[in-house]
Amino acid sequence: MNNQPTKFRGTGVAIVTPFTASYAIDFVAHEKMINHVIHGGMDYIVLLGTTGESPTVSMQEKKALVEFTIEKINNRIPLVVGIGGNNTSEVVLAIQHMPLKGVDGILSVSPYYNKPRQEGVYKHFKAVAESSPVPVILYTVPGRTGGNIASFTTIRLATDFQNIIGIKEASGNMNQIYQVLMQRPENFLVISGDDGLTLPMLAMGADGVISVVANGYPKEFAAMVKYGLDGDFEQARKIHFQLIDLINALFADGSPGGIKAVLELKQLCQNIVRLPLVPVNMETKELIQKLVTQIDS
Repeated sequence: MNNQPTKFRGTGVAIVTPFTASYAIDFVAHEKMINHVIHGGMDYIVLLGTTGESPTVSMQEKKALVEFTIEKINNRIPLVVGIGGNNTSEVVLAIQHMPLKGVDGILSVSPYYNKPRQEGVYKHFKAVAESSPVPVILYTVPGRTGGNIASFTTIRLATDFQNIIGIKEASGNMNQIYQVLMQRPENFLVISGDDGLTLPMLAMGADGVISVVANGYPKEFAAMVKYGLDGDFEQARKIHFQLIDLINALFADGSPGGIKAVLELKQLCQNIVRLPLVPVNMETKELIQKLVTQIDS
């Protein structure tokens, strides 16, 4: 069997894209973030996901970010790049034109806005799989996309395409997740896309997480996931309970505004997002500051 998926078992971080005060990409802060999460024990980095504000990053900027990230990771841990959309031909072109030498996989979100039926979702990812030179991780997040990758579609894709190696599951539908876990082929990964549901998903047999909170707390969240994968749920629960209020606060007023507020407090990057996103409101910012102080004390 293909051993490729094992490198994505554990804790991946959906890394933020830092910006300067003039809204340019802050490559100095990005290098600092890369080293921060690697030293914190991340198993891999996911670049240009939702947390990386990929909808507001131009193709030219994306290519520059990918090349810079490959250089700065310097083969220390694997790199996954987000490439998705709701125009299948444009996604295929983006895959073909992205500098993927040195990239270990792509994360591709389910088509959004135009709401295809499941046959359209299947054919979309068929085209993605056939055009990708690297392994593909599916990503279902109905709360953002307005559409879902149903469990039967996930299993069909996992069975039909050897290079579709896993799914980032952020549906919040535990029955759907359970169906995939029960029916998946050998070595097909089920990865949590929801920090708050990671622990119960690990208890059901999931393989890890692509995390937002790990931008700020990589050591703690990686430890929780490791405990969960090892079956030590008593220790995993302690860390889950330590972080869960902050995790909830991160999404109370929009993401990645919440985690960027944390990263500013930790002097890792500025609390700047690109429109149409705006920073969290003062009430949420004060709550995040209070929770960070509690965790760090």
